[in-house]
Amino acid sequence: MQIVEKSGEGLSRVFGVTVPVADLTQALEARIAEITPTLNIKGFRPGKVPTAHVRRLYGKALMSEVVEKTLTETTQKVLEDNKLRPAGDPDLKPEGDMNAVIDGKADLAYEIAVDVMPDFEPVDPATLSLKRPVYEPTDKEVDEALADLAKQNRTYEPRSGKAVKAKDGDLVVIDFLGKLDGVPFEGGAAEGAELVLGSGQFIPGFEEQLVGAKPDSDVEVKVTFPENYQAETLKGKEAIFEVKVKEVKAPVDAPADDALATRLGIENLEKLRELLKGNLEKEYAGASRFKLKRALLDQLDTKHDFPLPPKMVEAEFASIWQQVEQDKAAGELPPEDLEKSDEKLKDEYHKIAERRVRLGLVLAEIGRANNVQVTDQELGEAMRQEAMKYGPQAQQVFDLFRQNANAQAQLRAPIFEDKVVDLIVGKAKVKDQKVSKDDLMKDDDLPAGYGE
Repeated sequence: MQIVEKSGEGLSRVFGVTVPVADLTQALEARIAEITPTLNIKGFRPGKVPTAHVRRLYGKALMSEVVEKTLTETTQKVLEDNKLRPAGDPDLKPEGDMNAVIDGKADLAYEIAVDVMPDFEPVDPATLSLKRPVYEPTDKEVDEALADLAKQNRTYEPRSGKAVKAKDGDLVVIDFLGKLDGVPFEGGAAEGAELVLGSGQFIPGFEEQLVGAKPDSDVEVKVTFPENYQAETLKGKEAIFEVKVKEVKAPVDAPADDALATRLGIENLEKLRELLKGNLEKEYAGASRFKLKRALLDQLDTKHDFPLPPKMVEAEFASIWQQVEQDKAAGELPPEDLEKSDEKLKDEYHKIAERRVRLGLVLAEIGRANNVQVTDQELGEAMRQEAMKYGPQAQQVFDLFRQNANAQAQLRAPIFEDKVVDLIVGKAKVKDQKVSKDDLMKDDDLPAGYGE
């Protein structure tokens, strides 16, 4: 085998590899000899099939196996002999006629293009100084959360009187039949449906036309389905719903008392308040951690400057830009990006891609130096949590995760990142800083240079 380094600029390496046809033929003969005793071919006793017959029947298929195995082994040898740490899967580019190689008439020649990991010394976590924003929920916030919970658990009672009319916030019990050009459409009918007016549960314009309706009345509701409606056959279409209003019920607020707590499965009101306060504390602790992590990543970004593997950056940018184009097509670009040209957006998002790759490499190196590992138990729990999001298909999704190494890698990455972040925070100088709720919960701006 002959290996020649063709180029080595920056972090990119290109090697030329040539494996003589004689070596391939020798490997093929060894493979034929390996499988011949196991073959059961009509007309021959087991283990007595002539090698020439095996070569005639399976030669090309076996040579394809030999070539594939040779590519893997020689590529690994190139990386090991040159002490390279690849920053991704190497790209292999065959040279010459591969059909001739499979036929055993030509050498196997190919190029290996690979980006290598940069050599750098990560910052010592003990030298970092960070401020952790903290905020404790007040009694007033707990009261507000309790009031919202009581509102969510309100009941509805039939309105009484001579001139009962549905108001915004009332619950109406309705039968309805939807039609397009006078023809009922699939999924456009229901009986005994409960609808809280003003809840936004139905398509825009539907609920408003039922305000003022009386019990046992018929209402014709005219609407236009949104252009982004999930059913293709209904997008942008005008429809008429024949609605029968059967009942009109007024909301009755549930008092925030022990009875409410009991209905929710809580011992008493005091325990319910403790639970709500704990939920708020958990929410604010999550926001605090997010801010601290962002501050840490900003410091790690500014304290490291080293060459980045080009292909890794381009792959990250391609992923980001694909999402940008999807958002643009759906009219969901952030307001600050609406007036920017593609050239401007690509420049900004390319910087973000570089930042992500740089931080990923820094965290990976710190994690490697400190032997941070994601355990099988941690990965298994992440797989279970993700699978549970799919309801009845949870077991099927979980089984797919167990069989798919790439899917597992996507779940392992954020676990590893969080463990490294926790390690760094544990070694850094961290000072708690009391802030207002608004400051804690507001969105952070991009770092300087990554957008206006």
